[in-house]
Amino acid sequence: LALSSLSNTLAVNNSGRWWGIINVASSTNLLTDSKNVQLVLDPSLQLLSRKQRKLIRQNPGILHSVSSGLQTAIKERKWQFRNRRWNCPTSQGPNIFGKIVNRGCRETAFIFAITSAGVTHSVARSCSEGSIESCTCDYRRRGPGGPDWHWGGCSDNIDFGRLFGREFVDSSEKGRDLRFLMNLHNNEAGRMTVFSEMRQECKCHGMSGSCTVRTCWMRLPTFRAVGDVLKDRFDGASRVIYGNKGSNRASRVELHHLEPENPAHKPPSPHDLVYFEKSPNFCTYSGKMGTAGTAGRFCNSSSPGLDGCELLCCGRGYRTRTQRVTERCNCTFHWCCHVSCLNCTNTQVLHECL
Repeated sequence: LALSSLSNTLAVNNSGRWWGIINVASSTNLLTDSKNVQLVLDPSLQLLSRKQRKLIRQNPGILHSVSSGLQTAIKERKWQFRNRRWNCPTSQGPNIFGKIVNRGCRETAFIFAITSAGVTHSVARSCSEGSIESCTCDYRRRGPGGPDWHWGGCSDNIDFGRLFGREFVDSSEKGRDLRFLMNLHNNEAGRMTVFSEMRQECKCHGMSGSCTVRTCWMRLPTFRAVGDVLKDRFDGASRVIYGNKGSNRASRVELHHLEPENPAHKPPSPHDLVYFEKSPNFCTYSGKMGTAGTAGRFCNSSSPGLDGCELLCCGRGYRTRTQRVTERCNCTFHWCCHVSCLNCTNTQVLHECL
């Protein structure tokens, strides 16, 4: 199952409805979660693979976690690219991200990396919250820690999240070509980012808050922090080619690998995002490329950056219009318990790409 179809099948939109879920059940499309809620996969979409369905059944409660992770990843993509020419448009069709996922460009790399990160992050957090029956907190960090602190508490189970994410997400990739290697690499880069951004969190113990000793555990980063790191790696992504050592003694993993397109560049690290195809300019609509263009997008006329009208509108110019917006303002809290507000009307100046 391709990542785009996977997102369409399991993600939950803002109204709480399940994309790709219907009410007509059959023996081939019925899944039941730990709360005995029957979730039916839409047969018009690609169904989960046999391995993915098996993983869900082996881990009661994990389906909701996967769905939450996918939706979080979609929201984070839109936030990170809200001011770019490509602003991660989505649709309600069978392919939620459009034709961009069929390309080998850096935007595709980001989609795969943050989707994989979203599943890993959500599953790891759900383990420590007790939402998944087959995993718990990570209790392996025990024993001495430092002179004034020790390991304890409930560490988020990143190891379970990474392992499940690798088996669940990567199982949708087939083949041995450049696209296959690129997708697997970016999937792992997303998981590695969640792991590397984990931080130690502590709680003080002692008389009158003296903090004579602390209990510490490992906590997942916010997903915004994960998105920020992956966005930086998107900007510095490595362009690669298909490498083949051509040695009969090389293992299957070593035989096929990614090499930098420019021999003078160092090979990409496991944390780097990789791509092999130049991105479209995203300036104009193209049905073939699957780009929506930037016509009608709002821009910042005073910004020299990517959100500025010159760059975002691709030099086509923009139109300016005003609109009156009424909002609640000057709110006052009255004891107890009432809030009174005034209605303030402001005039906004909007700039729209031609």
